[in-house]
Amino acid sequence: MGSRMELASVCLAGDSAPYHRTAAFGDDIVVVAAYRTAICKAKRGGFKDTHPEDLLASVLKANSHTQAADCLLPMGITSENVAHRYGVTRQEQDQASVESHRRAAEATALGKFKDEIVPVHTKIIDPKTGEEKSVIISVDDGIRPDTSLSILAKLKPAFKKDGSTTAGNSSQVSDGAGGVLLMKRSLALQKGLPILGVFRSFVATGVDPAVMGIGPAVAIPAAVKAAGLEVNDIDLFEINEVAFASQYVYCCKKLELDPEKVNVNGGAIAFGHPLGATGARCVATLLHEMKRRGKDCKFGVVSMCIGTGMGAAAVFERGDCVDQLCNARKMQANKWNLLSKDVL
Repeated sequence: MGSRMELASVCLAGDSAPYHRTAAFGDDIVVVAAYRTAICKAKRGGFKDTHPEDLLASVLKANSHTQAADCLLPMGITSENVAHRYGVTRQEQDQASVESHRRAAEATALGKFKDEIVPVHTKIIDPKTGEEKSVIISVDDGIRPDTSLSILAKLKPAFKKDGSTTAGNSSQVSDGAGGVLLMKRSLALQKGLPILGVFRSFVATGVDPAVMGIGPAVAIPAAVKAAGLEVNDIDLFEINEVAFASQYVYCCKKLELDPEKVNVNGGAIAFGHPLGATGARCVATLLHEMKRRGKDCKFGVVSMCIGTGMGAAAVFERGDCVDQLCNARKMQANKWNLLSKDVL
């Protein structure tokens, strides 16, 4: 087991020796890991008829700590918690949904997403006839340009009888894929690649799991500070509307953000939230909009909440206005010895 653990350490560090962390990093975290056998093969004993997922669930639930237990709350309940704790009304949530769809529809009609969407050739099966036909998917198909407050007001709460979170003010369940390419500026220039933006900083923060949606309100100021900036220096924000309008409305109000700077082309309530691809989608949308705005848009932020109580945010600078990293934090020479050789 010792050799396996050492090998895991080497693989995670990407180096020829285990990755050593010290208090100098200032960002130590606690990792909880739980494992189960791949499939219940023993066919005997007390677990012979137990499903693997039930076996692991018992381990994860064996915690009397309230906040740890809250990590298992359904996401819809955390949305209701945010609305209740911070006074976000049903009308505010519905209005945010209407605006998301309106902006997304307008941006689509203007062709703003053509440079960031790769058409996908695929097949679709008619559920009624079973007929298969080839299609090209080149636009987001979840946008509802005709939605309105009156239409959304008719929807029933989805998670609590007296709640305010509905199918209409939540992000859709969507499929999708996204990609980003990150490299040194010198290498990009050498290869003749266009530089859309400069990755200035990234911060992940922890929040109360019961209101995990407030993550961006904590992560954004931290990421902006790490980039040597102030929130007022940011020209555009892409805050993922995930998965509910309640958390999006709260974060915008808490940070006192100008609505004309946030999700200017719509958000996840209109586009959907393809798990695992949303971050790349937000970065693509942000950088292309910054490019369109030119000199009037120098800095942008991408942020989202994360289930179990986290928030993440990153700061980008428009690619053609880079200032030779003059606002980047300087690293002390001896700290380089603490990093994997892969980053040097």
